[in-house]
Amino acid sequence: MSAAGPTCARIGSDRWHFQHGPIDLVIGVDADDVTRERAIAACWDEFQHVLQGLVGELSDLRRPASNHPAVHGPVAQRMLHACAPFADERFITPMAAVAGAVADHLIAVFKRPGVKRAFINNGGDIALVLSPGAGYRVGIWSQLKHPGAHDGKSDPLDSTFTVEAHTSVRGVATSGWRGRSFSLGIADSVTILADNAAAADAAATLIANAVNCECAGIVRTPADQLKDDTDLGALLVTVDVPPLPVEAITIALSRGRAEAERWRDRGLIYAAALFLQGRVDLILPLAQTALAPNPAGLLFEASAA
Repeated sequence: MSAAGPTCARIGSDRWHFQHGPIDLVIGVDADDVTRERAIAACWDEFQHVLQGLVGELSDLRRPASNHPAVHGPVAQRMLHACAPFADERFITPMAAVAGAVADHLIAVFKRPGVKRAFINNGGDIALVLSPGAGYRVGIWSQLKHPGAHDGKSDPLDSTFTVEAHTSVRGVATSGWRGRSFSLGIADSVTILADNAAAADAAATLIANAVNCECAGIVRTPADQLKDDTDLGALLVTVDVPPLPVEAITIALSRGRAEAERWRDRGLIYAAALFLQGRVDLILPLAQTALAPNPAGLLFEASAA
């Protein structure tokens, strides 16, 4: 755990930045002044205990979810619950859902009268509260730049999507080999929409792993050689991907699509966007058809070729 304690800073009139060790949140609340201040105060009170609770259960959270580790804290239980549906078929530990589970746990304080909508963005994994008629438009940068590394320039979005309140979507998560966590695959990024952020986080990890192929020049290294305390052990993780031939990109994206469709068809995700070297593949909700292009309340606008 970081020696520094939790910090809180206001960003404008309706946004805040909470940070404690690796947990880095941007919080937005659309509500009247009194409701907003009370909700933020409640969120801050809860936030100060999150990291300590997770550190106390790290050894169990790094075990495969298929082993049903005994975890007790509310965030830890969300992590395990999100990963368990995938664990019979894929290697996954509860750590795959940590960022989303933190966001889900804290967003609960904003589910109160007077809040029109709210979001918690935990390093790209987002939990939402939406009152009837509300929505959020979310942008995707496929290169997965770390938020703290922004150079101040306005980088163009690769895609945007809008989530509306009448859908089940209340969580968004992104994974890929360029991101903050290790990936077994070669996707620049995979963005997942699901019922909650923890489920989206877990699915994004697995679908990004599946965007993969064998091609000369891809560099992979055992995870435990890069980070001593990784939950991935000696599994090979991607550290560099050269420009790929069209055929390799097509193969990798087709494998990712098959994985995404598997989990979508089982109701574990709502939709997905897969990005690899200028190509994008969209896995749309089952309800979305050519005759009714946006019945599901989800509109993707992709600018990638």
